[in-house]
Order: sequence, then C-alpha cells, then structure tokens
Amino acid sequence: MPELPEVETTVKGLNILIGFKVINIKLHTKKLRYIIPNSIHKIKENSKIISIKRLAKYILIEFSSNYTLVIHLGMSGRLKILEKFKQIEKHDHFVLYLGKSKKLVFNDPRRFGFIDFDQTNKIYLRKYFMILGVDALSNDLNSNYIFNKIHKSDVQIKQILLNQHIIAGIGNIYASEILFDSKISPFLKGKNVNKVKIKKLIRSIRKILLKAIEYGGSSIKNYVSSDGKLGNFQDNFVVYNQEGKKIYNSKVKKVVQYGRATFYCPKIQK
Repeated sequence: MPELPEVETTVKGLNILIGFKVINIKLHTKKLRYIIPNSIHKIKENSKIISIKRLAKYILIEFSSNYTLVIHLGMSGRLKILEKFKQIEKHDHFVLYLGKSKKLVFNDPRRFGFIDFDQTNKIYLRKYFMILGVDALSNDLNSNYIFNKIHKSDVQIKQILLNQHIIAGIGNIYASEILFDSKISPFLKGKNVNKVKIKKLIRSIRKILLKAIEYGGSSIKNYVSSDGKLGNFQDNFVVYNQEGKKIYNSKVKKVVQYGRATFYCPKIQK
C-alpha cells in the first residue's frame, strides 16, 4: 500500500496540473472500495484546479467551483498524467480531461482505493478525516501529544505507529525503518516508552519519511509515481525485507506482529 512518502511524491508530480481547466470526466466503474458518489459529475466544465495536496494518505484536488475531489490509492492505485490521445487501459476507472491535451487517470487493479467528492467546506467533515490523528510530518506531532496518547497503553509501539487515529500516514514498511533508526524495540509497550524515547521516535519519523520522499518513495510491488517512475527508497532499506542481514553485532530478524511482518535487530533495539 502506498504510504505517506508515496502519496507525497504523487502529489508533487500532480502539481503541474494546477491551473488546468476541466473539460470532461468519465467513469468506467460505479464502485471501487466504496460507491463513487453521483455528485462527482458536479465537477463543472471550465472549473480550474486550484490546489493539490496531501493529508495523511489522502490526495485532495480542489477546484475553483468550490468542490474537492478526494482520492485514496488503496493497495494498488496510482494516478497517471497522460496525453489526451492515449488509449484507456485495463483498470483505468476514472478519467479527468484537462485543458487541450492532458488527462488525469486513476488506475487501480485491486480496487481497494476510493474516490470521494463534495463541496470543499464539507469534505473535511467526512468521518475518515475526522478520525485521523496528527499527520506524521506535522509540527503538531510532539512528545507531549504522543505521550498523552500512549502512556497508559499496553499496545506495542510498532502497532501504535500503524494506528492512523494516533499518527496519520505511517505504514508497515516505514514503521520498521523508523523503529530501527530510533533504536526502539517494536515490542515495547506504549506505557513503557518514556519521553526521551518519544523524542528519538519523532526525530526518526521525520528523518525516514523525508528521506523516502527525497528518493521518490518505495517501489516494492505496484507503486510508480504519476509520471511512471519507480521510487528508489527500497534500495536504502536498512531492516525492512532484510532478514538475516548483519548490522554490527546483530542480525535482522523477521517476526509476524499483529498479522504484519516486522523487521528488527534485537541487540540494537531496546
């Protein structure tokens, strides 16, 4: 699943479309993970794209008509910027025709992504936004916030990192890398993570996610950016998918934790 760095990379690529006028839209399915709202046809001809941004793992495209399109990439979704004459391919579910020569295409083979649409002043009231925790790259992510959320928790810190209600944007790949960088055991319970460790954790969250964005995200299975390029951060994984790799006097181990693969170094992470 595309995580925060992949979504941020996608948004950066899409920003070239700001200022483009909408010419037409076409839907090739009525349902992805959820039914696509009929209101999407209110994307008016000649309305302009005025902003494209990321919130957690969501992409928000705002139009001059005071409507906003929300896209979640799911497990295998991607957005493609193509020339208008390019043929529609299998799994191209939504097409937004822009200006004289461009189109934005949402492709999703596994159909776990979703598309939502509403007036801009209403879209942020959607439940999936209201329940989000602080964005992983927000300045609001501080030691007091995390401590107050986890200091009574018996849940292990790896699972806490994946909890979008606490910290929004981190997925399984980056959780392992972040915990190794901060030298924190993935099995440490939230109530046992003191403020010193929390500060290290926050530094590592920013360091790893920003570095991943710099490398265009991670391409392991399906992910490519809006211009079709692969990410390169997977070449910089220290522990994720590196079982058996020697690091100083330790070896990377793989365990299944809450049903997800966790990679860590037991002698380094405490």
